[in-house]
Amino acid sequence: MSRGLVVGVLGGMGPAATWDFCREVLVATPAEVEQEHLRLLVDSDPGVPNRHAALRGEGASPAPHLGRMARGLVAAGAEVLCMPCNTAHVFASEVRDVEGAQFVDMIEATVAATRLAAPGVTRVGLLATTTTVTAGVYPQAFAVEGVEVVVPNEASQARVMELVFAIKGGDVGKAVRDGFRSLAAELVTDGAGAVVAGCTEVPLVLTAEDVSVPYVASTRALAEAVVRHALPQAV
Repeated sequence: MSRGLVVGVLGGMGPAATWDFCREVLVATPAEVEQEHLRLLVDSDPGVPNRHAALRGEGASPAPHLGRMARGLVAAGAEVLCMPCNTAHVFASEVRDVEGAQFVDMIEATVAATRLAAPGVTRVGLLATTTTVTAGVYPQAFAVEGVEVVVPNEASQARVMELVFAIKGGDVGKAVRDGFRSLAAELVTDGAGAVVAGCTEVPLVLTAEDVSVPYVASTRALAEAVVRHALPQAV
C-alpha cells in the first residue's frame, strides 16, 4: 500500500487534543507495517490568538496566524491540511485559500459521520464551545441535511466552557467526566437522537459508553476523513 499524501496538521488548540487527533489518525490508518502509515507534519502552536476573544471583538483574529501555519506546512511538503479544532474553523478562510494542498473540513466531516452513525435522526445535540455555538457553523451544516441542532441552555453552556478550560488545564478527572456525562444526558432529555462532541477537548473525557444515544466525536470524524483523503485506495 502506498504511504499516501503528506498530511499537515494545524494544531496546538489545545495541545492534548492535537495529539489525541494524531492517535486517531494512527488508529484509522489500515497499515500492516509502520512504513504504510501516513506522514504527518504537525505544527502544534499554542500561540494561536484566542478564538473566543476574537469573536467577541476583544482580540486579534487568529485567521492570519492560521494562514501562516498552513503556508508553512505546505512549504514543508504537506499535500493535505487539517485543523483539529472546531472553533478555529470559524476563522478558517485563510487556510482554505492556501494553494498547494486540499483542506479537510472538520465540520463537514463530523456532519457526514453523524449521518452514518445515526441515519434518520432529525435532532442532534451539540457539545461545543460558546464561540462555535454562536457562530452557527454546525446548525448551518446540519440544516443542509434537514437536521436540527440542540444546544445546552445558557447555564449549561457556561458549564461546558468551564469544563473545556479545565481539560485544557490538564484536568481530566472524575468531576470533569461526570460533568460532560450530565451535559450529554441533558441534550438527550431535550430530544437529541445523537450527541456530537463539537470540541476536541470533549472526547478526552467523554466516550460512547457515557452517552445513551449515538455519539460522534469530531476528532475521530476528522481523522477518518483525513485518512480517506490521504489514502484514497484504502477506502
